Amino acid sequence: MKLIYGFLMITVCLAVSVMAQSNGDVLIKNATVLTATRGMLQGTDILIQKGKIARIGKGLTAGSGAKVIDATGKFVTPGIIDAHSHSMLSAINEGALSVTSMTRTRDMLDPTDIAIYRALAGGVTSALLLHGSANPIGGQSTTVKFKWGRPVEDYPIADAPPGIKFALGENVKRSNFTPQPGQTVRYPRTRMGTMETIRDAFRRARDYKQAWDDFRANKTRVPPRTDEELQPLVEILEGKRIVHCHGYRSDEHLNLLQMAEEFGFKVGTLQHGLEAYKIAPEIAKHGAGVSIFADSWSYKLEAYDAIPYNAYILWKNGVNVSINSDSDERMRRLNLDAAKVMKYGGVPEEDALKMITLNPAKQLGIDKRTGSVEQGKDADLVIWTGHPFSSFSRPEITMIEGEVYFDRAADAQKRTEMAKERETLEKLDVNKAPGSGGTPPRIPTERRRGERDEAEFGDGDDR
Repeated sequence: MKLIYGFLMITVCLAVSVMAQSNGDVLIKNATVLTATRGMLQGTDILIQKGKIARIGKGLTAGSGAKVIDATGKFVTPGIIDAHSHSMLSAINEGALSVTSMTRTRDMLDPTDIAIYRALAGGVTSALLLHGSANPIGGQSTTVKFKWGRPVEDYPIADAPPGIKFALGENVKRSNFTPQPGQTVRYPRTRMGTMETIRDAFRRARDYKQAWDDFRANKTRVPPRTDEELQPLVEILEGKRIVHCHGYRSDEHLNLLQMAEEFGFKVGTLQHGLEAYKIAPEIAKHGAGVSIFADSWSYKLEAYDAIPYNAYILWKNGVNVSINSDSDERMRRLNLDAAKVMKYGGVPEEDALKMITLNPAKQLGIDKRTGSVEQGKDADLVIWTGHPFSSFSRPEITMIEGEVYFDRAADAQKRTEMAKERETLEKLDVNKAPGSGGTPPRIPTERRRGERDEAEFGDGDDR
């Protein structure tokens, strides 16, 4: 535990020290730039000013105080965006009720989660942090940038549209949950019960919205009681909050799309969607996105019908597809997951890159500021040692809004310093066992255990 804490402190200091070096202009020189919108640009410079991409071209110059990064022989991509993550969250499932739309992941963000730094080391700059999948309608999500070393208030993207987690299938009906004797079983326990729960919630939200509309139109004089459960659902009906729905089976996702059309709202993303290829035309018609695993399946019954061509079939049908991790570990290898869709289906290189950059940015409503290397966008960039789809490549520098949050060279230097410091500490006499030359801890002579205080018991003669 002490080692983990020490590493956290060192990486925080590393992040702060690196950021302090890059608060001004930054000029990346002579890189191969994968833009995600305008193809590959060879031998290209990127000028960053005030956290934005100011210019892209050849032979660019910057002021005398600019930080210049020589990227000759290296690749630059947009920062990777993970559209399904639970990083920074220590409590992700409020499962006591079937509808918990009043809960907020924003209240649980942990800026010291080491997964943030490791994600940056894998080129990830932004993520959608989701409630768990214990209930049909879960908690409100948070869209963040991984600004490691900064206060928690700096993480959420202020202008990102709010979202919410829905869920279908085995997790919701608790297929693998055995109640204890005397324990009350929570509704729903079937897939049809799950759909009824969601429909009932939207009927109540529609009535609640109508009550407020009537009050604001002076049709009624008494304002309705504020309902924290229904207010987020009203925001969905008004197109102000994005639905991100966990699910696996195509019949369930299709049911949700039809219900959304019944109530007049659009589903933002179908999360996981391992069978989404079966209903690709219907998804495209509705306008929903799909955020999938590249090749993770068969770990439970409803995940058995996945195929490696899922992304290709969805892309071919015009669906906005992203590849997510749902894991602190897989998050660090999303670049390789994107490469897999080129092998299984032949998705073009730029479209594969979009599945971990621009496409998730669109699904989260932040594509105007990030997701591609374009003038005027936030400088959320990754400098790679080689092509990002190669298993031999790795990020050297990851920056958010022009500030460096991961620098592999600085990280290596800090690790060396950390190893030397540890070696020095371990050689100290106090860290040696008594049998090998160490000194036993000394107990203060004035207050050994069992002695009494003279102020309380006198001089020791009156017992």
